[in-house]
Amino acid sequence: MSESPSANVAATLKSLPADMELVLKVIPLPADVNANGDIFGGWVMAQCDLAGSVIPARYAKGRMATVAVNEFIFKQPVRLGDILSFYSKLVRIGRTSVTVTVEVFAERFKAQGEYIKVTEATFTYVAIDDNGRPRAIVKD
Repeated sequence: MSESPSANVAATLKSLPADMELVLKVIPLPADVNANGDIFGGWVMAQCDLAGSVIPARYAKGRMATVAVNEFIFKQPVRLGDILSFYSKLVRIGRTSVTVTVEVFAERFKAQGEYIKVTEATFTYVAIDDNGRPRAIVKD
């Protein structure tokens, strides 16, 4: 059984997540393009790591490191000219670690005001001391 042509088309959204926090907005540059003309997946991953660290930094209150990329899904390609909005939400606070989800939405150059989810990921960050060892997160 074959899928209808519309089954492969990404859902266009008119609004962005209300239950998540906008932590980063960025526009990829021509230097970020791969041989296919799309933005390098590694570039998107690096931006997600930066965006994912915003909320954990509030809890770590000091040095922290990315210890796990628990999940990373590329749902749609990111194109040159896209305006990317990175939204994040706290998933869990542990004794030394913080886990967050990051969702990335593209506002296509020729379709301003409409958004497509292009990536979603889950990251875990650990608070570290000056020697790089895990340290407890002080919960206020």
